[in-house]
Amino acid sequence: LFVLPSGEARLAVGAGYRTSEFKYQDYLGGTVVTQGREASRFWYAEANLPLIGPAADGPSAERLTLIAAIRGEDYDSFGRVSTPRLGLIYRPTGDFTLKASWGKSFKVPTLYQQYTAQVAWLLPPDDLGTGYADDATVLFMDGGNPNLKPERARTWSASLAFHPERLPGLDAELSWFSIDYTDRVVQPITNSVNALSNPAYAQFVDLEPTADAQAAVLARADSFQNYAGAAYDPAKVIAILYTQYVNATQQRIHGVDLSASYRMELGAGRLTIRGAGSWLDLSQQTTPTEPYYALSGTLFSPAKIAGRVGMVWEQGRFSASTFADYTDGVSDTVTGSKQGSFTTVSARISVATADQGGPWSGLEVALTAENLLNRDPPLYAAGATTNPPYDSTNYSAMGRVLGISLSKTW
Repeated sequence: LFVLPSGEARLAVGAGYRTSEFKYQDYLGGTVVTQGREASRFWYAEANLPLIGPAADGPSAERLTLIAAIRGEDYDSFGRVSTPRLGLIYRPTGDFTLKASWGKSFKVPTLYQQYTAQVAWLLPPDDLGTGYADDATVLFMDGGNPNLKPERARTWSASLAFHPERLPGLDAELSWFSIDYTDRVVQPITNSVNALSNPAYAQFVDLEPTADAQAAVLARADSFQNYAGAAYDPAKVIAILYTQYVNATQQRIHGVDLSASYRMELGAGRLTIRGAGSWLDLSQQTTPTEPYYALSGTLFSPAKIAGRVGMVWEQGRFSASTFADYTDGVSDTVTGSKQGSFTTVSARISVATADQGGPWSGLEVALTAENLLNRDPPLYAAGATTNPPYDSTNYSAMGRVLGISLSKTW
């Protein structure tokens, strides 16, 4: 745009049109179960203003840059919306850089969340807990929700990077972020185990299902699947679980990330030590009448603490690395028990040929090992043989995996 004493002021602008279509088709029956379409027109602009820079005579700042952006969308189904964002980069010395941002976000529900087929399931309650009659059944209502509203959010973030000029091999950064969602699209029951007794799911569980309520579910469903092992009998249904996508009233996410690396020359090679850790606090209010409840640190939701540390050795065309990954244990909100943490170790060794032309140049042979110590994931009482007895969101059931690879680049 123009030149400031501290640098060039820049502007990026754009506009476009986007359309998406979704179709849920039964190829066996030759019918289209559901379908949907969404179109939108959008525009955006972002300005970068270097207020203070190396060319300016600022008394205390080596660099200060302001970034301002705005994006507008016009949806066929959800109308018009504009979302702003502001960012600031401040570097008082060559050793530190401070970044901060504030913004608003807007996201329409996906066509899958809106239009995937609505399916009614009939299951025995032993998949959800114990202590029920042998002939009891539970009715599920699952699938899309065409009445979903868009998600909105306010976001804040700040980070402090440390890169000392006198120690060029060291880089470290501490980051904080906060996101407040409104109308976040979620599946209200994320863990069906003990769903009938978990108070967090009470708003979406009907423990006294009348014949009319069951008939309404079956009328709305695009299909009905009976896995109870017996004919459907409304008198045997002890509960209805509504697991369709819904808009949660509020969802709050706060977190801190810390990362660091240090590179040093040792003889003819280089050693790099790296580490990273994160802390996450995630809570949700699904309906206005219920209180906030914690999601992070519970079964089938992100763990509160996770980390990774390791080192890489490089010498010429040879490289070797090993890393340890840590995931904190998560709690069962029904029983109050907490699973153990999960730590795995991985390693990699590779050798590359010289890049001197010819068919043998650019080759690399690598040996890898995942979960080198063959750790098993923490287990919990799943309550039914059809449910895996571990948290597949946070942990892997894969044991030790060894691999060899051969690659070539040109």
